[in-house]
Amino acid sequence: MNQGQMEIKTPEYVSLQFQVAGLGSRAAAFIIDQILLNVVNILALIVVFLIMDGMSPLPFYFFEDTLPIAITIIALFIINWGYFFAFEFFSGGRTIGKKLIGIRVIQENGHSITLLSSFIRNLLRIIDTLPTAYFLGIIMVFFHSKHKRLGDLVAGTIVVHERKAKRKKKLTPIEKEIASRAISKDDLIIDEWTIKAFTARDWKLMNTYAGRFTQLPLVEKNQLTRQISEILLPKIGQDVLGKNEQDLENILLVLYLNLRDEWEFDM
Repeated sequence: MNQGQMEIKTPEYVSLQFQVAGLGSRAAAFIIDQILLNVVNILALIVVFLIMDGMSPLPFYFFEDTLPIAITIIALFIINWGYFFAFEFFSGGRTIGKKLIGIRVIQENGHSITLLSSFIRNLLRIIDTLPTAYFLGIIMVFFHSKHKRLGDLVAGTIVVHERKAKRKKKLTPIEKEIASRAISKDDLIIDEWTIKAFTARDWKLMNTYAGRFTQLPLVEKNQLTRQISEILLPKIGQDVLGKNEQDLENILLVLYLNLRDEWEFDM
């Protein structure tokens, strides 16, 4: 295996390969995130000082009541910490900086980052910043074989490069089929919690179905559609009974589009 590559065996006995994100890409993503947060911090402070200055005939630095400033500092701390925590969980392991650089946080078992993992990972960010300027975190990422900082070690997470779907000039057969049906991932409202409940084995099953969809004879395709629908559709709250094969196919193809965004990492 190439340097920077790692293989993960999931609990479902599915092997996944990832390219681990190194210090350079992680630092670039962090700098972008920090610039965005600094802009928010500065704007928030300016607004607070203008409001406080307008409420008193004295300049804000003469205020005896420091409660508004204390509340602002606490709020900014929550925003700065909560930014990483919320984005990494609700945006599939990606902050804005990570998304622009093309990296994301996942669990060591190949699954998406959980709420607890995101909380622990970012809580320990405080220690990783010690003694200053992320010195401890930088040293650990640089020397660790999987480029982990302390937060990653404790939370059981790893940062990997995303898989950019390699689009050919011509659409694949399943993409042509989806386009002909005018199907999009937004045709079904599937929340983030539900998507995260799907395993690597579910994705492999869905991906195999999509790959064979246009090749199977009608009878076999209808059989396979109903079998896979009975396995996967209850997970998104869809009842198989009462639906014909065409309806089931459309729902499965929408589910395929959603799972493809979640599971296709850069390897």
